Amino acid sequence: MIAVSEVPVPPLETVGKMGYWDWRPPNPSGIVGHLRRGGYAVAVMGLKEAWPMKTHTVFGFLLTGGFFVMSLVATAGAAEQAAGTEERAIATFAGGCFWCMEPPFDELEGVISTTSGYTGGHKKDPTYKEVSAGGTGHTEAVQIVYNPKKISYAKLLEVFWRNIDPLTKDAQFCDKGSQYRSGIFYHDGEQRRLAEQSKQALEGSKRFRQSIVTEITAASEFYAAEEYHQDYYQKNSLRYKFYRFGCGRDQRLKDLWGQPK
Repeated sequence: MIAVSEVPVPPLETVGKMGYWDWRPPNPSGIVGHLRRGGYAVAVMGLKEAWPMKTHTVFGFLLTGGFFVMSLVATAGAAEQAAGTEERAIATFAGGCFWCMEPPFDELEGVISTTSGYTGGHKKDPTYKEVSAGGTGHTEAVQIVYNPKKISYAKLLEVFWRNIDPLTKDAQFCDKGSQYRSGIFYHDGEQRRLAEQSKQALEGSKRFRQSIVTEITAASEFYAAEEYHQDYYQKNSLRYKFYRFGCGRDQRLKDLWGQPK
């Protein structure tokens, strides 16, 4: 729902271009929440994801009886409609610590949001403490909402592989246990086909001598992790970097895949 009162419409005299103007919220993180990219957004209240957009305004100029009349045609309702028409799809991947799996996807054009959470287990609404203890069957994972017209599932798979260790069973880097196993959790037949195809291509490349142990499984219930885990790399940058370095993640990824592209 669009809260019209939150939309910072600039005064008429600040409009710099004939034909359109753009607005930018004064505090994107406070108004629209998970603002990832796009640079511009309407203030959206009550939604988890912000919808990046640019609002266009049409000016009509009418000269009648020597008087100059300018009309501004743009409404928050039109913006809401534009946001609601954005195509969305979901991808779910597990690559060890979910803190480290959000950044590589957040930076991709076409990704709308990433959410850290738990999947592949048997307990309903598990907590971080329960999952990290290894008794629920879940693995830490990220769920990605993306626009398939802007980025393909195949591209997401490419980014996934290069951010995990596909050779180690029931572990990722310094984190050990099935709760850190790597996996692709497909949501439909096409995702399954592409996931299996990408795994076969990687095996066929002979890059690794060892077998690839990353599982490809049908997606099951995904439970969002506690709020303090979301965007951890942004909220607690120093702690995140210290953990990531101490875990040896980047060095291992370099050994497996070479320098990041």
